[in-house]
Amino acid sequence: MNIPKNYKSELDLLNTQIAIKICKDTFERDLAKNLGLTRVSAPLMVDKASGLNDNLTGIERPISFDVPYLKGRELEIVHSLAKWKRKALKQYGLKRFKGIYTDMNAIRRDENLGNIHSIYVDQWDWEKVIEEEDRTLEFLYGTVDRIMKALRSTQDELLRHYPELPKNISDEDVFYITSQELADMFPDLDGKGREYEICKLHKTVFISQIGDKLKDGKPHDGRAPDYDDWQLNGDLLVWYDLLEMPIELSSMGIRVNKESMIEQLIKSNNSDRMAYPYHQALLNNQLPLTMGGGIGQSRLCMVLLNKAHIGEVQASIWPGEMIETCRNNGIELL
Repeated sequence: MNIPKNYKSELDLLNTQIAIKICKDTFERDLAKNLGLTRVSAPLMVDKASGLNDNLTGIERPISFDVPYLKGRELEIVHSLAKWKRKALKQYGLKRFKGIYTDMNAIRRDENLGNIHSIYVDQWDWEKVIEEEDRTLEFLYGTVDRIMKALRSTQDELLRHYPELPKNISDEDVFYITSQELADMFPDLDGKGREYEICKLHKTVFISQIGDKLKDGKPHDGRAPDYDDWQLNGDLLVWYDLLEMPIELSSMGIRVNKESMIEQLIKSNNSDRMAYPYHQALLNNQLPLTMGGGIGQSRLCMVLLNKAHIGEVQASIWPGEMIETCRNNGIELL
């Protein structure tokens, strides 16, 4: 765990809670306005047989359980709503450039706990309808710029209430780079090492085209093969001075069409997923073309409130030794 030297939060517990609400209320309002989104309700769990759960990198284990009343069915706590949202867009009948957002809550039991990782995940999941001609990196980058506009307006509103906080979201333009271009810049580093170096240089970075193998035979990072198009996705990262490290605030992308889903499922040896109802719907052209992503609520609040640990802005479960270390270093976990 990373402990900043002589750390002391600018905000006490009560003002922390007030500031969290300012952040969340302001950001979701501005995100919805900038991207044309309407808030909807979303599930905490999905039926395993539906194929709707997010498989993340493929190694994380979802929490599953049975319900006696639903005989023979296995339910899973969502990892995210990446695929569910696309189905929801069809259900709501939304047209081009209109979309939805929701509060997504999840439990990811295989997380390595630390300053920015918790088993409890809270994020804004959003999704909007696009057309075939919108499936370009340029359109993706334009959407990132609109998200950054919402991030900066949220920071401005928070600083109006708490001017003692530092300005952790830079006014500099986003630096856009593909994962292969980044690997060419830092060939001797792994993905995380490259993220560190590029964010230290440019403060706000969007790394695109994540999931497929690079020239060295390894992907920059893992991605499920059946929601993001690996050529049209990416991660938004900001440099965080307090912890001297990059923090990923959002993973997003233009979603697979039928052709890219088939290609990615074959590449990742997951062709069996094509039998799921969700995948069949996509294969039979029954779902709209979309783009979307997730934006970490606690991570955003952590950065804007200048906190050293994500447990200062969310209530979760931590190892005893981590709790003790935080207590001894002025870090008040909720």
